[in-house]
Amino acid sequence: MAIKARPFKTQVGDVEVEGFFEEEDFCVVIEEYPDDARGPSCLILGHGMEHRPIHVVCSPKPHFLAIITAYLPDRGEWSDDFKVRTKR
Repeated sequence: MAIKARPFKTQVGDVEVEGFFEEEDFCVVIEEYPDDARGPSCLILGHGMEHRPIHVVCSPKPHFLAIITAYLPDRGEWSDDFKVRTKR
């Protein structure tokens, strides 16, 4: 599944994220959380500047996409393409 995304600017910890899906202009759902307490949500993988992988947990709402959290995935916890967890 692919989700079209619009560029935006935000702060993730100490990292300012700008032009979020610059490389491909889309993101890929890699995990789904249908029973999340905040409502159905999913983990998406996108790439930022310099091809840096970024994970975003989001929840689709009727008129917008709610961003729950965003982070830079740890190479030790994910497959080489950052799509599959190797540790939990």
